[in-house]
Amino acid sequence: MFTPLTVAVAVTALALAAWCGHAAYRDQPTKDWHFIGMALVTVLALAQLVVGVVELAGGGEPDEGSVVFVSYLLGCACAIPAVAFLSLSERTRWGSATVAAGAVVLAVLEVRLYDIWGGGGG
Repeated sequence: MFTPLTVAVAVTALALAAWCGHAAYRDQPTKDWHFIGMALVTVLALAQLVVGVVELAGGGEPDEGSVVFVSYLLGCACAIPAVAFLSLSERTRWGSATVAAGAVVLAVLEVRLYDIWGGGGG
């Protein structure tokens, strides 16, 4: 798997979590610029999905199986769009808090994805 992309997704997800967490602390809902940040993280996660599928098609084999690996890739790609939709329906500080929590979940999924591919040293 492409480790720099995994690190980039995790770091941008944590930055989004901090940004939206700060907005929730200041009692603000998600704003347009938060959605731009969510779009950036989502684009990186989709790029990771494509790279992961290409790696599998090229003969790469994750340590814990292809089904688990693809499931985590899909979960990573869907995490931020799901919380973005929820934050649209909750136009209070809790919408921002939801995005912050979802971004932290994405960062944890990235660590697990790295481990599934075999980067954890086993």
